[in-house]
Amino acid sequence: MDYFVWNINPVLLDLKIVQVRWYGLLFALAFLSGFYLMTKICEKERKDLNLDNLLIYIVLGTIIGARLGHCLFYEPLYYLSNPVKILAVWEGGLASHGGGIGVLTALYLFVRKNNESFLWLVDRLSIPTALAGAFIRTGNFFNSEITGIKTSVPWAVVFTRNDNIPRHPVQVYEAISYFIIFLVLLFLYKIRGKSIKKGSLFGIFLVMIFCVRIFLEFFKSVQSSYNFDFFLSTGQILSIPFILAGLFLMFRKNS
Repeated sequence: MDYFVWNINPVLLDLKIVQVRWYGLLFALAFLSGFYLMTKICEKERKDLNLDNLLIYIVLGTIIGARLGHCLFYEPLYYLSNPVKILAVWEGGLASHGGGIGVLTALYLFVRKNNESFLWLVDRLSIPTALAGAFIRTGNFFNSEITGIKTSVPWAVVFTRNDNIPRHPVQVYEAISYFIIFLVLLFLYKIRGKSIKKGSLFGIFLVMIFCVRIFLEFFKSVQSSYNFDFFLSTGQILSIPFILAGLFLMFRKNS
């Protein structure tokens, strides 16, 4: 059987002094699309929010949290033995669970400083965040990283930059799933608007995103340098607290 062969160069433009990578472009598009959507939401609700400042908080929270998450959740022995390597972001290694914790921490600091509602903000931000996830996972596909396990399904992909084994294109699965979640959240926001219970939209986001993560982890190659003596992977175990938090936000009594 012939499989789809993926061997695209992850570097979009090589300007000698600096390289522009597909991943970097898609990462930037993730933030730009989020900024645009939040601008429209603030205009719709006539909310005066310092989006430029908010973007800085989110970018820093994402990068710092995702980097620390990768180092501490997936390769702790290596990075604790070589702490300087934690700063080597250019070598790759970002974890979405760490990024999520980093962003939530940054948002908490932002609302404390600007006297905003945390739940109002995370409800609205969940919409562009789901879309951003689709962009970032597409970037992972261009990087031939976070690949799936070996398979013989007709849509299997051979990532020749890694090996010649047909694998599940799990990055594509995630990108499509996140885009669908984005559409669901956008639809709920449009039909419910301001009347939606505070925190419930964010709760739905958490449950849907991390249920997808748990399911698709079964199709991913092992990413952690260590393994629990358990049938769930590191990524799946880290997803459970997010799902529980989402269920709490969905079903808590309105306050």
